[in-house]
Order: sequence, then C-alpha cells, then structure tokens
Amino acid sequence: MKKPAFRKKSGADGAAEPVEPSVEAASSASAPAPAPASAPAPAAGPGRFAGKGGGAKTTPSLLAAAVVLAAVFGIAEVRPPAAPATAAAAAAPTTAQVERTAAVCPQPLQGLTGSTTLSAYTPPGTGSATGGAGWLSDEAAPATPAAPPSGAPSAPATPAATPAPTGPAAPVPDKNAAPADARLALAKPGTPATGPAANGDAAPGTGALATGTLAPGFTVTQTTVVTEQRGLGLSGLTCTPAGTGFWFAGASTAGDRVDYLSLVNTESSAAVVDIKLYGDKGLIDNDAANGLTVAPGSSQSVLLSTLTKGAVTDLAVHVVVRAGRVGAALHAADGNKGADWIPASAAPAATQVLPGLPADTTTARLVVWAPPEDDADLKIQLSGKNGWFTPAGNESIHVKAGMVAAVDLGKVTRDEVAGLRLSPSDDKHPTPIVAGLRVDRAAGNGKSDAAWLTGTVPVGARATVADNRAGASTLYLTSTGDAATVRVTASAGSGGGTPATKEVQLPAGGTVALPAPEPAGLNGVFALTVETVSGGPVVAARMLSIPAKDVPMFTIQALRDDRSTVKVPQAAQDPGVVLR
Repeated sequence: MKKPAFRKKSGADGAAEPVEPSVEAASSASAPAPAPASAPAPAAGPGRFAGKGGGAKTTPSLLAAAVVLAAVFGIAEVRPPAAPATAAAAAAPTTAQVERTAAVCPQPLQGLTGSTTLSAYTPPGTGSATGGAGWLSDEAAPATPAAPPSGAPSAPATPAATPAPTGPAAPVPDKNAAPADARLALAKPGTPATGPAANGDAAPGTGALATGTLAPGFTVTQTTVVTEQRGLGLSGLTCTPAGTGFWFAGASTAGDRVDYLSLVNTESSAAVVDIKLYGDKGLIDNDAANGLTVAPGSSQSVLLSTLTKGAVTDLAVHVVVRAGRVGAALHAADGNKGADWIPASAAPAATQVLPGLPADTTTARLVVWAPPEDDADLKIQLSGKNGWFTPAGNESIHVKAGMVAAVDLGKVTRDEVAGLRLSPSDDKHPTPIVAGLRVDRAAGNGKSDAAWLTGTVPVGARATVADNRAGASTLYLTSTGDAATVRVTASAGSGGGTPATKEVQLPAGGTVALPAPEPAGLNGVFALTVETVSGGPVVAARMLSIPAKDVPMFTIQALRDDRSTVKVPQAAQDPGVVLR
C-alpha cells in the first residue's frame, strides 16, 4: 500500500494529517460516474485529467487568452509609435538633461569661532525642462518637501469601504518647492545663492537638492575660515553626491595632525560603514572601524587617531558603505600650519592627474596607495607652461602592494604653476593607484596654510565651482592631451553683476593659470564655469585665496564634469515582447 501524503492542519498545533493521495486529484462534484467494466476502452485522446472538475474550463481560457493576445498585437500594429525609430536611430542613445541632482556637504568642523559659508549655483541651461527648485537643509534634505519628518507618526490607512470626504480637497504639496525650513534656496539658473551654515563646534552636515531647470549642473561649495590656532586656515570643498565608496590619500595621525572623517546620511534608512586605513605597513586592523551605523538624517565625525593604534605619518582611507549611502569627507588640520579638506579621489586608476599646484608652493608631499594585488612603479611628471617634464631628483616612486608610499617633493614647481601626473613606468604593467598631494604656501612672516590635491577626472563638456570672490580666485587649466581651447564664464554675482566670458588656449600637455574673470558690477560671490571647446582632455582646479591675520589662507578644488546630461537608449517597436 502506498504511504499517505500529508497536508498541514490549519490548527494551532501545526501537525499534519494523512490524506489519501488519489482523493485530491480525482474528487470532483462534476466528475462522471466510472464506466462499467464491460464498457469498451476509450479511444486515445486528451490527457488523464480531461473531463475532471475544472478541466472543462481549459478551452474557454485558452480562447480568452488568444483573444487578448490578438487584441494586443492588433493595437500594436494598428497604432505604432508616432515616429518609428529606424534601426540606426534605435542603436544610438539620445542625450537628455537630468531632472534631479543631490549633494551632501560635511559637518563644517569649524571649531568654536570659525565661520562657514554655503554657496549654490546652476548654470543657465538650454533644455526644455520647466519649473523646479534648489535648496540646502541641515543634515538631511528630504527627497521631496512632502516627505514626513523622521520619527513622525504616519496617518492610519483609510479602509477601502470608507467613502471619501465631501469637503474641499486638501492642497497637494508642491514637490518642486523648497521646504519652509531650508537654510538656503536657489531662485533661478545663472545667479548663485549664498548664506551662512549652522554655527558652533557641533554644526551638522547639509543636504542639497535641485529639481527641474535647476538640476542640470547644480553645484554647492562649502568654505570655512578658522582664525584660532587649532585648525587655523581656510577649508573648502565642492559637496559631492551620496555614495557607497570613497578614497582619500594624504591623511595622517602623526605630529600635530587632527584628522576627522565626516559621515552624513541624508537618506531615509540607516547606513552601515566600514573604514579601511592603509599605512606604510599595509592595512591597519581595527574592529572599531567596521560596522559603524549612521542613522537617517544624522552626521558623525570619526577621529582617525582613535583607529590607528599609534601615530602613522601617511595614510590612505577607504570608506566602504555596506548598507545605504552616505556623504563622506575627510578634514585635515595641522596645528597652526594649516587646514583643509582632503578631497575624495577619482577611482583607482593606472594614471592619475592632480591639477592646481601654485607657483609659490613652498613644500609639497606626495602620498600614493597601491592595491594588495600588485606593486606600482610610477613616473612622476609635471605639466608646465610648455608641456610635460620630469622634475630633477623626483623622477619616480615605488609603492609596495597594499601599502602607502610618500615622498617630499620640496619646492617642486620652481615658481611656475603646474599639474602633476603619475603614470606606469612600464606601460605593460599598469597598476590602479590612489594619490594625494599636500601643498603648503608660506608668507614672509613664516605663517602658512595648506591644501590637498587629489587625482581627478577631466572637466568634460562643462564644470562649475560656486564660491568665488573679487580678486581672490585663480584658475589652473591643464591639457593632458592635445592642445585645447577652453571657455571660462563668470556668472552674475549673488547680489548683482553682468556675466563675463573669456577663451583660453592651452598647449598640448601644458598648464595655464589665470586670474578668474569677474562679472562687471560684481556684488557678492560668483560662480566660474569651464567648458572644453576643442582639444584636450582638460583638467582644472580653482584656488581661492583669502588672507586673514597675516596668514596666506587658501584652498584648492578640482573642477569635474557636472554630469548635467545623461544618455537615454532608444526603444524600438517589438510586439513579440508580450510572448517573452
């Protein structure tokens, strides 16, 4: 006899009861009576369940499905797209402007007496988008202003049978309007907006969002001035989108260095972050650096010296986000010798270009990380006014696998502006690297400030930096390939002014520095936009110099492609998709 099958009871004990295996398949109220034994055998025909309960519905169901498919095919063929794409057009994607751009600014780390300015800007566009808004809010800017605040109770669900109220309809929140508590709002493209960040030693990070016409090219700059001895200097950075991975080269926990990693979560869910530190002996193990939870709408700052178990002169930092997304930034302060943000590096690559070395560089220190898989042997080259050359005495650097190497370059620019390039000594042995460069400038009184450069990407079609001030901004432009023509545009000022434009010619492999063009009748801060007209590729950096208390305070930011457009693939008519 066959063993019984089992079906789970619906009772609370969850036990199973035996069921005869043939009953489930054969029982039906509409099943015909069994044929007598003397009846002739049926002819071969439908399968074993033909004639059973439910089986009689098969033919109508198939007919109904066929009718539906016929209708779908008919509509698809009778009403094709208004302008069917040709095979060639279908293969080529089109370009469309972005409709939403978000960025995250870190905690200012300004001490008790420092002050921080936030500036936002969107270049004038030529797209068809309409409406939109741009704004900055402390800590977590919501995805849309209509989103409820964190921790607010949600409204109870309305039963389906409950009739809708008959009173006047409630106003629908405008998803493209800045929230009432926004710290800064951008009114229109072409005119920057600027204002102070939160005050105090515990000021939070900032979320920024732009939609509609304000989204393409939307950029935010954060600038901090600290005049007290601890953290003295000018710190600036371009706020970056939230992400899941960031690289920084040039951190330290030795001497008077006080380096903080800022993590800001503007998302609606918690993020889990690992911090990996590499020194001259490789990866620095520390369980405290793994599994850090950053709550939604919160900011955290992590002191690197609590993770290194001793002083380490040169560090590379890799932020890995295991869950969620965060904005990450690394601030370095070297006592009274200067402070600034160490910008996030471009992704590890065999060749890294670092633009923006001032002519009056006093000292420069290069820090390079190589992956655990392979050593890196690299050529060091500078881009001068006539092209690439190798600095005497600093021709190359060797980096062991999984470790950090550093070299003091001294006064490497020799009173000329430059960009720095690292590339494989042997083209057949490329090793992806991360690189950072500390640059110091000193006044005749011995007081100094520092800035950090990092590997960057070309400006592409267009790149912008928001916070520029009268007589204080210098542009560094380097053509890493062919000779290039670059268009530089100074926007109107935040308080008034007429935009100004200038074209600059760059020799192949050469670097040009120029005082930033300024709008006529300037009032307030202005933005600088760099566009590649021909040749290149071109990398660029902006130095903002604001001397204070006899200190030559300065900060340098690389300009990167603003990604104001995206590629949209073409779609071709294919009625057969309903069968897949």
